[in-house]
Amino acid sequence: MRSVVFDVGETLIDETRIFGRWADRLEVPHLTFFGILGGVLTEGRPMIDAFRLVKPGFDLDAESEAWRRAEPGSLREDFDADDLYPDVRTSLAALRAAGLQILIAGNQPVQAGPALEAMGLPVDAVHVSDAWGIAKPDPAFFARVAAESGYAPEEILYVGDRLDNDVLPAKAAGFRAALLRRGMWGYLHAERLGAEQADVVVSDLTQLAEWVAGEPSGSGRAPRG
Repeated sequence: MRSVVFDVGETLIDETRIFGRWADRLEVPHLTFFGILGGVLTEGRPMIDAFRLVKPGFDLDAESEAWRRAEPGSLREDFDADDLYPDVRTSLAALRAAGLQILIAGNQPVQAGPALEAMGLPVDAVHVSDAWGIAKPDPAFFARVAAESGYAPEEILYVGDRLDNDVLPAKAAGFRAALLRRGMWGYLHAERLGAEQADVVVSDLTQLAEWVAGEPSGSGRAPRG
């Protein structure tokens, strides 16, 4: 293992405040909205269905634009350093201190890239899907991750909270994969068929760093130029 690549939402970023702001925007109690989100995900439906249950005909792009116009100075559906999970900085620093390349690459809008970079995290690079024009679980996303890392797929560990977007497509691309058991998807997906395909299932990034420390360091080859 030479490179560790992290998903963003519910891997590095706690999205509780984001969904709470969406609940306020949709004018429903937080508990109601969170319960609907959980029910939709348990049924295997796309998350957008929760928004449409609360507001029939909901259009994400139109609503986001209207929200931006109404509250240009607020975070709205975005995040900042206050949304980082508390184990992120120390765990990433420990992995980097062990000589591993640390990358962030997830399905995020363009503005998430600068937001992550502004946090001063101990990472080598930040990549977001909208800047690439490709998103998980597209195999092209993972091919791009490998190309950006400079390492062969088998030397890369991809870390995320979902089977469908993270573990299964990463394994299909030849990566190693860690399933993080937190967030709405993480707890559900850790119990689903397919979770056994992850190289490891962990409950936090501290456990991940400890597991990585016990793994072979890899071939020692330099990144591909």
